[in-house]
Amino acid sequence: MKKLSYLLFVLVFSQVQAQKDFQGMAVYESKTQAPKFEGMRAGNRDITPEMQKNMEERMKKMLEKTFILNFDKSASIYKEEEKLETPGQGGGGMRMMMNSMMGGGGTFYKDVKSKSYTVDKEFMGKEFLVVDSLPKLNWKLEQETKQIGGYNCYKATAVKEASKTDFRNFRPKNNEAKKDEAKKTSGETKTNFEDNFEIPKEIIITAWYTPEIPVNQGPENYWGLPGLILEVNDGRTTILCSKIVLNAKDKVEIKPSKKGKVISQKDYDETVIKKMEEFREMNRGRAGGPPPMGR
Repeated sequence: MKKLSYLLFVLVFSQVQAQKDFQGMAVYESKTQAPKFEGMRAGNRDITPEMQKNMEERMKKMLEKTFILNFDKSASIYKEEEKLETPGQGGGGMRMMMNSMMGGGGTFYKDVKSKSYTVDKEFMGKEFLVVDSLPKLNWKLEQETKQIGGYNCYKATAVKEASKTDFRNFRPKNNEAKKDEAKKTSGETKTNFEDNFEIPKEIIITAWYTPEIPVNQGPENYWGLPGLILEVNDGRTTILCSKIVLNAKDKVEIKPSKKGKVISQKDYDETVIKKMEEFREMNRGRAGGPPPMGR
């Protein structure tokens, strides 16, 4: 009897320890539909078709990223995979700024127990540590299923407010919107890149999660589903898991970054919007200027 009790104790202890030590790693490929720089050449004759095509190709590459998500039962860190710079590419400062406006940044830490996140970002040469509560999405669980990497996944949808500091949220204006804008500005010459784009108030999110990996985690700030989120789509950006490794021998330390000025998401967004508006004023009248951050 004592021997049986001892075996049961060992079994329970092993299961508890296994759950405590559980850790996984997921690789995600993020792709965003690159915007077309239509209207730029009409306002700037120095921009040739080849230059326009080159700019669109560079933007497309900037919008294709690989991220690594390391997670356990309660927390995760999500970080872009480091890649070697293409020789002669340059523009490191601009690249960093664009990274912070396209879902990039440093290490994105999520703690689903405390429902909080921490992410370090660099913007205009300054380091910020954004600390805030995780956004709560009202997920609608669907019956539709599909397989991703051998895992059975279920569909879930939600609606979220579009961030004004995430360049990926910019949508091309439809023709009617452009006509209305032209009427309001009759007599003015509008040639800026921004005139072809707008930010929607809300975005429909479609996610695919697998209950086979029962953790409340996902890429970026997505969470809140009964299983690891393997795919997210918002119409322009798709984040798809390409590889999963569970309980690898070498464990990764999952903890938040501590570098940068601590700031809330709201205050960080206001800082970015203010700086981008200042940048826009400095470049007013120059074709192809950066899009406005917030209206």
